[in-house]
Amino acid sequence: MVEWIISDGLTDYDHACQVMEDRAAAIASGDAPEAIWLLEHPPLYTAGTSARPADLVDPGRFPVHPSKRGGQYTYHGPGQRVVYVMLNVGQRGHDVRSFVQQLEAWVIATLSEFNVTGEIREGRVGVWVPRPDKPLTAAGTVAEDKIAAIGIRLRKWISFHGISINVDPDLTHFSGIVPCGITDHGVTSLVDLGLPVTMADVDLALQRGFGQVFGEAPADGRIAARG
Repeated sequence: MVEWIISDGLTDYDHACQVMEDRAAAIASGDAPEAIWLLEHPPLYTAGTSARPADLVDPGRFPVHPSKRGGQYTYHGPGQRVVYVMLNVGQRGHDVRSFVQQLEAWVIATLSEFNVTGEIREGRVGVWVPRPDKPLTAAGTVAEDKIAAIGIRLRKWISFHGISINVDPDLTHFSGIVPCGITDHGVTSLVDLGLPVTMADVDLALQRGFGQVFGEAPADGRIAARG
């Protein structure tokens, strides 16, 4: 059984990374169950292993944390649901690409609970939503905004880091970076799309979506633990 944990308030990023490292090691040794950890961070930028210095547009705006996850720069802050995924990928097929596709499918299933159509784009990491309400792009195509980011790391086939979904963050905070190295698309959130969605709504949708994609969820449909 996967343990679900939700942390209230804002969780320090370095503390979260240490907790993930410790939990991943315990899962690998068989001393702890797999875990999904739901939280929010104070405003900050993280630099993944492929981050380019030029993509940090405003380095003095928020703290910048080097991260061991894959990917480039991203923003975390209040109003964004961060989902740290500590799962045994070795016991789930030993297929990293398939696991990332499952994470993408999980986000898409979660968004569908709010009648939002999330889509994947070749060469663009994360989950995107078409914005027909916005002007067409310079190429004459429908505008698209990013609503969720995905970045993981594996150690001994245990995953950590994971997903972030924009529920109602301050979207101007993304302007201090080039999010994930992509310059010609914007970012959005569920509330920006006109949906009066709360974090609790998203948490329940995440559990249902996880059950659909991975076939596992707490039997009573509630968050199993708080910490």
